[in-house]
Amino acid sequence: MTTVEIEYCVPCGMLDRALDVEEAILRQFGEEVERVALVTGDHGIFVVRVDGEQIFDKETDRFDIDEIVRRLRPHVGR
Repeated sequence: MTTVEIEYCVPCGMLDRALDVEEAILRQFGEEVERVALVTGDHGIFVVRVDGEQIFDKETDRFDIDEIVRRLRPHVGR
């Protein structure tokens, strides 16, 4: 099953953003994902990984929850 990690910068106050992404993923995919984990980080990091593969990085991608969910879709149910 699919595992998702959302690594976010604690000092930057990105917990709410990470929780919003987590909620959107769980609403969309529910039981189709094994785990959605919040991973604490620093230095401005905000990345989303699916089964170890990075699908979003705020350094190079515009933050859009719907887009993150779309990028996750091909990985669910493989």
